Amino acid sequence: MTDIPAYILTQAKSRELQPSVRIGKAGLTETVVEEINAQLNKRGLVKIKANKGLFERNQRSEVWSYLSEATTSVVVLKRGNIGVLWRR
Repeated sequence: MTDIPAYILTQAKSRELQPSVRIGKAGLTETVVEEINAQLNKRGLVKIKANKGLFERNQRSEVWSYLSEATTSVVVLKRGNIGVLWRR
């Protein structure tokens, strides 16, 4: 597991960090993955929100894991339908 710096954890938990990518009713498409990748390249830290009811409770962690692998990033925080990804 990658060691995540304390300041990244603090930023991820902050309410000031607004979701910049939303997974809508179309689901997890290649376009969503490309947008997350582009934002990670630009900012390094991306907060993602999935529409309620889109994924079952047990599927959410699989979604965050898939996104981290697809974008070569690390899942910093996953809480309900919100996930935060970070790339060095």
